Amino acid sequence: MAGIEEDQSLLAADDGDEGAVSRGEKSGRAGTPLPAICDPAHGLHRVVVLVFMCFLGFGSYFCYDNPASLQTEVLLDLNLNTAKFMQLYAWYSWPNVILCFLGGFLIDRVFGVRLGTILFSLFVCVGQLIFATGALVNHFWLMEIGRFVFGIGGESLAVAQNTYAVNWFKGKELNLVFGLQLSMARLGSTVNMNIMGWVYSKVSVLVGSPGYITLGWSLMIAAVTCIFSLICALVLAFLDKRAEKILKKEQGKTGDVIQLTDVKDFPLPLWIIFIICVSYYVAIFPFIGLGQVFFIEKFDFSPAQARAVNSIVYIISAPASPVLGFLVDKTGKNIIWVMCAVCATLASHMMLAFTFWTPWIGMSLLGLSYSLLACALWPMVAFVVPEHQLGTAYGFMQSIQNLGLALIAMAAGAILDNRGYLLLQVFFCSCICIALMAVVMLYLVDFLRGGDLNRSASARTKLQKEATSDAENRRRHSQLTEGDVARLSPMSAFGLRNRYLSKLGAQLPGHCSSHLSSLAHRSVLK
Repeated sequence: MAGIEEDQSLLAADDGDEGAVSRGEKSGRAGTPLPAICDPAHGLHRVVVLVFMCFLGFGSYFCYDNPASLQTEVLLDLNLNTAKFMQLYAWYSWPNVILCFLGGFLIDRVFGVRLGTILFSLFVCVGQLIFATGALVNHFWLMEIGRFVFGIGGESLAVAQNTYAVNWFKGKELNLVFGLQLSMARLGSTVNMNIMGWVYSKVSVLVGSPGYITLGWSLMIAAVTCIFSLICALVLAFLDKRAEKILKKEQGKTGDVIQLTDVKDFPLPLWIIFIICVSYYVAIFPFIGLGQVFFIEKFDFSPAQARAVNSIVYIISAPASPVLGFLVDKTGKNIIWVMCAVCATLASHMMLAFTFWTPWIGMSLLGLSYSLLACALWPMVAFVVPEHQLGTAYGFMQSIQNLGLALIAMAAGAILDNRGYLLLQVFFCSCICIALMAVVMLYLVDFLRGGDLNRSASARTKLQKEATSDAENRRRHSQLTEGDVARLSPMSAFGLRNRYLSKLGAQLPGHCSSHLSSLAHRSVLK
């Protein structure tokens, strides 16, 4: 779509030379110009592509938290303890300790984006079907296999979705595109949290009684969303292949190459960022996975009320993330924002653990702080490593995050079985305290190194302009490298989502700026 101007809206027609050429080619081939909705160079056609692109990951996000939305039913119908229940989340994370380094490679070098997207969608679909079949026949080991297969496809599908986005859209359009993808991810998670209990009750009436058969059929119904996403993958492949022939464009690629040898060159601030990432998110996702029974037992909520309050984090995050991302973009001071987010999260967990205030307050605060941290933490990676190491840095960050989630999911289940929810909340508070100490350490280390991570946006912009205007003279004296200039650029969470989402630092096409706005992957989304 290289002929479309950067500031053109999604619905605007392409009046560039390439658009004219493509329409001329189609006119000569078919005798008459194609309608706008059928013309790959036209904005209206790209809106159609965007719809399928957004729904591509809907099934994955809907089914990821099926265990959380049916926590009570899974525990009772399958006669499980919480430790075994949390294995369902651990098995999702295990393959992604490795696959975060391979997803982009498989798309770029092995399958291509079209076949890769279809295959990853198949993994998601087949994984959910195996998961549901395991419940239907009351074999928990089969359900674990299903979640493992589901995890293989789920994370890599996000890579493919991102690759499609940067191939079909450019410039300021990416802000809207990635924002819509975020909203669709939130929608999938929210709908799952609030509808699966109702689905279970209806299936129970049809079956005649609750039990593992009812659970299995409910999960089978949830698999319909994965089949729908697979259909979207097939349609996208057709539309992309068709556009490739008409516009003479190349198939999209993620771009960056993972170099594991770069790990030895990672600076101290980056390792502290890794600690913050892991210790923070392990107190969020496992808590949501176990939240339903917590709200039922402590606050005497009905299952429907418990599911609703458990989903508020996702509901708030959808509109809050773009707003908070814009705020961080305009102000800078990333470390201060991360510290605020961690402190607010700690207050939220303590409120839920030690008070009987309505959990809507604590969960709403958790949703806001979760969104703020995503907007402020992930862009800091780009400030501390050169651009050629971004792929490795984000891949490594994603790897240890999945490792941490898998281990803490199992630990959380064991703590809950043996000590109860109060000690579990104390454990989560301890994890957040570790994150807070790491943020303070990062502040001090950054201060001693010149304060690049905590500069204001205006200061970064001013320094970038000075660096650019004086670049030739400074390079002559070896006082400023290209990496130094790049680190002064105010890259936001929106500007890095294409990298984080793909876990490989997905590089934008050549006609796009490397500092464009976009938002973050499943670890920020899920």
